[in-house]
Amino acid sequence: MQKTKAAIFISGRGSNMMALVEAAKAPDFPAEFVLVVSNDPTAAGLEWAAAHGIRTFALDHKMFGKDREAHERLIDAELRGAGVEFICLAGYMRVLTPWLVTQWQGKMINIHPALLPDFKGLHTHERALEAGVTEHGATVHWVSPGVDEGDIIAQARVPVLAGDTADMLAARVLAEEHRLYAQAVRTVLTKT
Repeated sequence: MQKTKAAIFISGRGSNMMALVEAAKAPDFPAEFVLVVSNDPTAAGLEWAAAHGIRTFALDHKMFGKDREAHERLIDAELRGAGVEFICLAGYMRVLTPWLVTQWQGKMINIHPALLPDFKGLHTHERALEAGVTEHGATVHWVSPGVDEGDIIAQARVPVLAGDTADMLAARVLAEEHRLYAQAVRTVLTKT
């Protein structure tokens, strides 16, 4: 099976990255993760990726001030140099510029810890609890220039339980994210 060369973008511990890499061990998984990119050189997930034989590239966005596109042009060059054909954003805590989104249009997806279109942006679990919703979850979507606005690929739902804290809800959602993201990558890359 010809596997698509893919990159994962992270900013922290990379638990969704880890789940994707584990899923990619299946012979019929359609992606091979060849690069992990981070905007934070101290991101814990970088060490894990390197220990698992995956090339890493960390480029501190703070060195570029407000010139986000300059930061992304160097990332784009690294992606192309590694032969990357597809990108999975997995806890990448930077809003991408229209320039990078356009370069990878139709080849970049993101996982978001909420049932989009509800609760775009940050602090989704706290906001879900404050809103009193009975269901919460995760969404995999295509990346578009707007934050968390791209077309939805797949969603997973979890109940909001009486007495839930944001951390309790986040843990249940994260378990679903790990399952959902690999399933969505498979769907997108095999067109099934």
